[in-house]
Amino acid sequence: MRLAVNIDHIATVREARGGIEPDPVHAAVIAELAGAEGIVCHLREDRRHVNDRDVRVLREVVSTKLDLEMAATGEIIAFALDVLPDLVTIVPEKREELTTEGGLDVAANVRFYTDLVSAMHDKRIDVSYFIDPDLHQVEAAARCGANIIELHTGTYANSRSRAEAEAELTRLRLAAEAASEAGLIVTAGHGLDRRNIAPICRIPQIEEVSIGHALISRAMFVGMKGAVEEMLDTIATATRM
Repeated sequence: MRLAVNIDHIATVREARGGIEPDPVHAAVIAELAGAEGIVCHLREDRRHVNDRDVRVLREVVSTKLDLEMAATGEIIAFALDVLPDLVTIVPEKREELTTEGGLDVAANVRFYTDLVSAMHDKRIDVSYFIDPDLHQVEAAARCGANIIELHTGTYANSRSRAEAEAELTRLRLAAEAASEAGLIVTAGHGLDRRNIAPICRIPQIEEVSIGHALISRAMFVGMKGAVEEMLDTIATATRM
């Protein structure tokens, strides 16, 4: 299983003072050198995390895979088509939310999301839809021509009991199986950390996990390199079990 590292919260710390440190690009380089196989950043409409310059520099520096998380708005779509990340992950976005609160409703507007895939593919950009583990949404993402789905693991991560966690893991397994059968690459993310990631690693169809907040929080104590290496060790151990 591959690890993609979301470096948004490095930029969050920078923006708290409005200066230039810490640099999310520097964090991305360290993460790659430590073994991450992708760098993720979410360019929000309000630019609360990374900004346009960060993304442009990341495009020049990232040597693995640059995944631009984004809302499907005209401004951000045009920016992505100009910068040319390797992958765009389309997520729902509300200005008042602290973090992404759930999956995208692809099924509600299949025509729009199909056209979006076509525009990105014309520029050789892969498309992932960030969706809840719902079979209806999986089917819609496949109909739109997406390359990838990222399953929202936030409900699982926030489970308050073993029964709740097991129920959500069942939903994730079924969605991953259906997506794989439909020809989609399956990834997962949101709320994952070293304590809860093992069951996700044991879903064979999930090829990659995207982790941000937990990893950046750990990096405050052990450094970026140490945090990435710890997470990779945890993933490797879980997949061997």
